[in-house]
Amino acid sequence: MATDVLMPQMGESIAEGTVSKWLKKVGDKVDRDEPLLEISTDKVDAEIPSPAAGTLTEILAQEGQTVAVNSIVARIGGEGESGARATSPAPSPAPEAKVEQNQEPPPGEVAHAPQSVPSAPQAEAAPAPQNDDKNVASLDERRRSKSSPLVRKIAKENNIDIQLIQGSGVSGRVTKNDILDFLQQPEGGARATSPAEAKTAAPSKPAPPAPRPAMQFPSGQNTKVEPLSVMRKKIAQHMVLSKQTSAHVQTVFEVDFTAIDRLRRGQKDAYAERGVKLTYMPFIVQAVIEGLKEFPILNASMDENSVIYHRDLNIGIAVALEWGLIVPVLKNADELNILGLARGINDLGERARTKKLSPDDVQGGTFTITNPGVFGGLFGLPIINQPQVAILGVGGVQKRPVVVESEEGDSIAIRKMAYISLTFDHRLIDGAVADQFMARVKESLEAGQFTM
Repeated sequence: MATDVLMPQMGESIAEGTVSKWLKKVGDKVDRDEPLLEISTDKVDAEIPSPAAGTLTEILAQEGQTVAVNSIVARIGGEGESGARATSPAPSPAPEAKVEQNQEPPPGEVAHAPQSVPSAPQAEAAPAPQNDDKNVASLDERRRSKSSPLVRKIAKENNIDIQLIQGSGVSGRVTKNDILDFLQQPEGGARATSPAEAKTAAPSKPAPPAPRPAMQFPSGQNTKVEPLSVMRKKIAQHMVLSKQTSAHVQTVFEVDFTAIDRLRRGQKDAYAERGVKLTYMPFIVQAVIEGLKEFPILNASMDENSVIYHRDLNIGIAVALEWGLIVPVLKNADELNILGLARGINDLGERARTKKLSPDDVQGGTFTITNPGVFGGLFGLPIINQPQVAILGVGGVQKRPVVVESEEGDSIAIRKMAYISLTFDHRLIDGAVADQFMARVKESLEAGQFTM
């Protein structure tokens, strides 16, 4: 008996979704909960698992097509059924949804997403082994094998057994960062023969990134036209709306990150042992929280005639993806120490890159931080994330010679410096208040006193 695959409702206000990529084709065998397709909505993009094991017999919604929630997009036949039936005509697309003014910047269509590697047929259940240690080891190996299609594709291209990699994801799953770190080990990780050896192997200097492929143009033509992806359309709508709504003004401060750098280098190994990568961002978030507590007007939003102050401190962290930009939200960030912030930021970033975010993960933000400095930018002047009234931009942390004041007099020293910028809505926030907030953030960062 065939099982219908429905377009899920990825959030209370979501009425439609767009099929961005099929990970299987008609005739392919699929396991229950194996990634079947990728979809994009106004709020989030995600992998949709197969609701049953069997054979993909029909695809009813083509890539790039938008359909209403609960529409049938495919059918899964039983083990005995073949995929002989051709792809059926697609259902009529749902009417275009209106863009709400208070909408968070949504994710969208994934361009050139990797195709998943078909999983091996499931073996017959065997009696449970008597040795508990072996049983636990076998469970860990199965968990590590269940990774995202991107991780499996990288593993296949580099002839790597995923079970040799110690995963840092949920239940020991191997993440993209895990496998890329593994490839940076001597001989691309080939010398490691166990997860323990893979974890302890000495890393080598990362290879430079491969050059991007040159743009290919149609033969004899000097232009190439491609439709905007769902994500790019939504980003464009949101950015134009923000510029039309808010009176954007910027201020830039220079901050000495030397104390944070010293603290981070002293703690990063201990954090790594707990499966957490320690970056500058958790410290920045904690400093911003202290500033928002003192100047709550920057944690507010506006409507036509009112200011809405928010008790919750929900910090959006912009994540750059290969196919666009998304802002997952760290809820109640003021309740977390540096360890909790680092875990939350790592988790949101990883789930954004592997399309595992839920609609709730990208809603409810009250203040946003974006980090153009990760790509070497000196500083950025970002656009406000509506309906918020301010956004912080973090430039690259670099060594620079600076004048250091002391009781013995002035001297020149090499310090870790960075520029941070604040874009704020001048309809609500005056320049004096914005600069006082930034001075408070600067003071917290330079003091280097954080709750670890």
